[in-house]
This record gives sequence, C-alpha cells and structure tokens, in this order.
Amino acid sequence: MAHPIPRVDSLLDLSGKVAVVTGAAAGIGAGIALRFAEAGAAVAMHYRQNEDGAADIAARIASRGGRAVTFAADLVRQDGAVDLIAFAARQLGGLDILVNNAGQYPVSSIADMSEDEWDRVVDANLKSVHLMTRAFAGWLTGAGRPGVIVNIASIEARDVAPMHSHYQAAKAGVVMYTRAAAREFGAQGIRVNAVSPGLIWREGLDDAWPDGVARYTRAAPLGRLGRAEDVADACLFLVSAASRWVTGADLVVDGGVLTNAAY
Repeated sequence: MAHPIPRVDSLLDLSGKVAVVTGAAAGIGAGIALRFAEAGAAVAMHYRQNEDGAADIAARIASRGGRAVTFAADLVRQDGAVDLIAFAARQLGGLDILVNNAGQYPVSSIADMSEDEWDRVVDANLKSVHLMTRAFAGWLTGAGRPGVIVNIASIEARDVAPMHSHYQAAKAGVVMYTRAAAREFGAQGIRVNAVSPGLIWREGLDDAWPDGVARYTRAAPLGRLGRAEDVADACLFLVSAASRWVTGADLVVDGGVLTNAAY
C-alpha cells in the first residue's frame, strides 16, 4: 500500500496535534512541553505537586502564542490516568501524542531498601507508564484515531549504577514494556517508542555533585552533560512524521557515554 511521503519542511511540524506530557512542571518534562508547543502542538501538562512550576511553563507557552493546560493527578492510580486523558481530550479537542515522563529518582542500597521504597519507585516509573498507556490507547481506539507514545526510560536500564536498583529495574521494565506495547498496538496505528537519556543538567547539579558531573563529562565522547532540550528533540523526532516507520525502538541520548568499554 502506498503512503504519502511528507515534505522535508513539514517533518517536524506538530500543528493541529494535541500532546499530553506527564511530569511536565520542570526538567525534561518541561523541556518537552516547550519544544512540542514550539512545533505547533497544544500541550496538556501533568504535574503531581509542583503547581507553580507547571503554571509557569504553561504561561511561557501562552506568551509565545501557544496553547497549554495543566492538570494535577496521581498517575499510579488508574482513575488519575483516566482523568488526565479525559481532561486533555476535553480541553484541547482530542489526543494525538503521549509522553510518559513522570517518575522518581531516589537513592537507596538493596540492603537498606524497604518494601515501601521499592513499591513507590517501581510504581512511579513503571506502573504509571502502563496506566497512562492503557488510558491513552483506549481513548484513541474509541475515537478511531492513530497516535504516538514516547516513554522516557534511562541509560540506567542498560548500565548499572550504585544505589539505584529499584530505579534501574523499573526503567528496564519501561524499555521492554515499550516493545510489547508497540507490538500490541501497531495494528491500531499507534506507534510506541522510548528515549533513554544519560545525565541531564539541572540547576544546582554542578554544586550538588561536582565529582559526578566531572566524571560524566570526561566519559562522554561529546564532552558535556545533556540538556532537557536534547531529550525533547529526540522526542520531537519520535512523535513526528520523520519517524513514521519507527516503533518499538529505544533511542539513547547520552552524549556517547555507553560507548565506553567495560574492560
């Protein structure tokens, strides 16, 4: 079956699209929301507690002529995911894109980790992806529309770091879940991919972890930490017409750190 080939100058155009971005009040999520809005999408921005941060990013989008709405929800509960999807569709007139970015990144050894700590991290980073994917895919199926999902994983799904076993297990689960969902939903016109970032710079990181920043910078062939915009642009590619025949993939965005030899 022949499919129309988009013009090069339209490949990254999201005009008329509606995107839901979870964990969008700061960091990577905020960067994704801003970039998608710049590409023409209307954006529903999820937050759990940081209402002021979400409002600030939405105001920045509006000041540039874009459209954004915010919504608070607990995404480890099914009703939270369903309510977020229903709100976004109602407020913005439909749904086309979901980015599952919400999560937690605590530090704990296996020996000291409580059952509750394990559950909180796995729920926040993996269960939320499942519940949001179900709600979003269910809405698309009911509306008879195609769509795109991008799950934010991590290079820690592939590379062990100390004190992060719960986070690493959850993110490895996200990568495999992405492949399973791509397989299951492809026939419905829903593409599902993942992005695995490396260390992403944030305000205060240089002071809080100077040794880690220095070590990562030395280890990265491209010689720097990532920025939220680097991850956002990878997501923009994966939700755009430029990646129309890509599904089930995990795009590593780490400045080349994983190219280092293990021995």
